[in-house]
Amino acid sequence: MKGAIHVDVLLPIAISAAIRGGQKILEVYQSGVFDVQLKTDNTPVTLADRLSHSTIKKILDNTNLPFLSEEGKEIPYIERKKWDLFWLVDPLDGTKEFIGRNGEFTVNIALIRKKEPILGVIYVPVQKILYFGMENTGSYKVDLGVLSQYPDNIDGWLNEGKKLPVSGKTGNFRIVCSRSHINAETEALIEDMKKKYERVEFVSIGSSLKLCMVAEGLAYLYPRLGPTMEWDTAAGHAIAKFAGCSVTVYGKDIPLEYNKENLQNPWFVVNSA
Repeated sequence: MKGAIHVDVLLPIAISAAIRGGQKILEVYQSGVFDVQLKTDNTPVTLADRLSHSTIKKILDNTNLPFLSEEGKEIPYIERKKWDLFWLVDPLDGTKEFIGRNGEFTVNIALIRKKEPILGVIYVPVQKILYFGMENTGSYKVDLGVLSQYPDNIDGWLNEGKKLPVSGKTGNFRIVCSRSHINAETEALIEDMKKKYERVEFVSIGSSLKLCMVAEGLAYLYPRLGPTMEWDTAAGHAIAKFAGCSVTVYGKDIPLEYNKENLQNPWFVVNSA
């Protein structure tokens, strides 16, 4: 892709990459042969992670933009800090959920401009649900299971999608948290919320679906008081942001930033208010 880059053109490309990556994941998921290995940080990686990564990278490389992925993250900061616009990808978010076969895993693709996410796509392969958000456009949810064919341009995707938030909040103050990473600090925050609100409801779910729940209007709050990496949050951050939600550093009124020297996120809170 040569000349000036138009973000509108990049959204359908990112959606196509997410869907194709998700299809590769489902092939492995349905085969039952996961080929689980441990990375240097003792977190699992599967054949599905690797196939999704290579599929997505092949598609996004056509845009001639830099590409940073969990499965290819060894790019020195001295090179990365020169990037004004780049793709940030988690080819399979929720590997533990994938291995546990609960369906709560996603493909995450974000476009970062000067430390901010300006486009995000999240695909849920098992449910065939697509979320996307983009600056000056808003955020949307699409049920791909009911489509006879997929659009090939931004207007088509906007026509098929339901703008977020699509759901009115329940009477309860619903908090969504990680299925795999509950700690004492998170439990203490939940107890504080119970003192402030009459009816507090707690929901646990895996992967970036937590950010989607807040963006969709199904939860008020998602606190993550534990370690995450930039590729875990970037796509969901964009979707939540362009649905009118905030994604801020815990205890500070500043948004998460991306392409830091250290790619680990600080603790953060996603709030629909």
